[in-house]
Amino acid sequence: MTESFAELFEASLKGEQPTSEIQKGKVIKIDDKYAIVDAGYKSECFMDIAQFKDQAGNLKISVGDEVDVMVESLADDCGSTSLSHEKAQKTKAWKELEKIFEEKSIVEGVINGKVKGGFTVELMNGNIKAFLPGSLVADKPVREADDIINNAETMQFKVIKLDQKRNNVVVSRKAVIDKENFTERESLLKEIQEGQEREGFVKNLTDYGAFVDLGGLDGLLHITDMAWKRVKHPSEIVSVGQQIKVKVLSVKQDNQNIRISLGMKQLTEDPWTNIESRYPIGTKIAGKVTNIADYGCFVELQPGVEGLVHVSEMDWTSKNINPAKFVDVGQTVEVKVLDINPGDRRISLGLKQCKPNPWEEFAQKYNKGDRVTGKIKSITDFGMFIGLDGNIDGLVHLSDISWKVPGEQAVHNYKKGDEVTAVILQIHPEQERVSLGIRQLENDPVGKYTTDNKRGSIVKGRVTSVTARGATVDLGDGVEGYIRASDISTDHVDDATKVLSEGQEIEAKYMGLERKSRQISLSIKAKDEADERQVIESNNAKNQEISESSNTMREAFQSAKGE
Repeated sequence: MTESFAELFEASLKGEQPTSEIQKGKVIKIDDKYAIVDAGYKSECFMDIAQFKDQAGNLKISVGDEVDVMVESLADDCGSTSLSHEKAQKTKAWKELEKIFEEKSIVEGVINGKVKGGFTVELMNGNIKAFLPGSLVADKPVREADDIINNAETMQFKVIKLDQKRNNVVVSRKAVIDKENFTERESLLKEIQEGQEREGFVKNLTDYGAFVDLGGLDGLLHITDMAWKRVKHPSEIVSVGQQIKVKVLSVKQDNQNIRISLGMKQLTEDPWTNIESRYPIGTKIAGKVTNIADYGCFVELQPGVEGLVHVSEMDWTSKNINPAKFVDVGQTVEVKVLDINPGDRRISLGLKQCKPNPWEEFAQKYNKGDRVTGKIKSITDFGMFIGLDGNIDGLVHLSDISWKVPGEQAVHNYKKGDEVTAVILQIHPEQERVSLGIRQLENDPVGKYTTDNKRGSIVKGRVTSVTARGATVDLGDGVEGYIRASDISTDHVDDATKVLSEGQEIEAKYMGLERKSRQISLSIKAKDEADERQVIESNNAKNQEISESSNTMREAFQSAKGE
């Protein structure tokens, strides 16, 4: 059957309908502007040559090559069919990316720009653009975004969201890293053991130490395990990104948590080993001041070995001093080893022991009983401190100020800055103490009185004050006596004021000395009783004499009568 021309034309049109399928076309000619491609249509297709150039402008095709194309439109008014190589490439790329997304595989791409909240990534040879959130760039915070953009390095990503209709692709670099880290972590966990020496890089610092990446597992390098010496902050020893060598101290796994403790100082010998033999007690050595505290300063004898100079061991004469006024951090000083405790890693040092001892020098220069002169430096509740040679202080106790006046009263006659003379009573260099006395410049009136008057002798005095409990008596030369109410009379006395009065002259018996009050104990009662006994004894003696005389006369009379 013969077909009409109209039918044949209509049939030809039906065979050239546009399709969304990727087709193959053959490059038959290339000029400066176009590439002529034969895709099986009635007419050859002119395609913009820019579609076949790379980013550098280099042509990627040659005559005879087969290329992927898609029909954009069939023959136009000029009879040409419009083809697109770019559209074919993108369609092919989306199909491949969908397959990768479904299979949860990895796709390669390049980070090429920064946008709000993250970065742009070129996938599938630049045919698809994806979004990389900033939080999914790496397994740790990114500090320098420009370094990532300018890197232009092909990286692996995981597609976590895909929507072709909206041209929306979201990828994650962190998911790939986490997977790699997990693999490395599992492998490392099997081989890492306590006591191993390993290398790693410092990930970040805290006040208490540094976290070190061992290649998939992080370990904690505590500040106390960084060095044998005192470390104030980890930044003194290591820095972020630094490659370091460490020793595995312990590996502990609890459920999903793995705790690895690391050490740096354990890679070197402990400087405290045999410390006592290297620094015997009494050794003098130079060291550097590393730290100053309210209670003293720390001196480094060698790296990792520090000793404490307590504030009390800094100066012979100054007490409660500010250590910062005596030494500076970094200063080299000479110290003496006073004590060592290896178990607690403590060394007690002394600064003052490397200087002449002013207390010993004073003891060599002066003796007990010598007179010294100095200014009053301070007055306290218990006495006065006098400045002496060598910038040391001597103490005049309240009881050694005056023979006649109680110390609490006598001290009011002195003030700070007064120059006084005193007698050395005792010198104790080991106790850093010198005892002085002012009253010892004069003879003790009480001592003289007790020497001149024997206990039990009758003394005279004048009543200076009376209370119900007793009376104070002036015995002369600054010596006082005291009579209790019970010692005033042989009769019972409840109130001394009813028997004695001020100014009254009395005679009493010297009973003894009250050491604390330095008063002479007196008793009128004892004197009267002694007087009574004396009268009785005298009368008894007279009666005895009379009796003996009478007996003699009687015997003589009887004898005469007998004759």
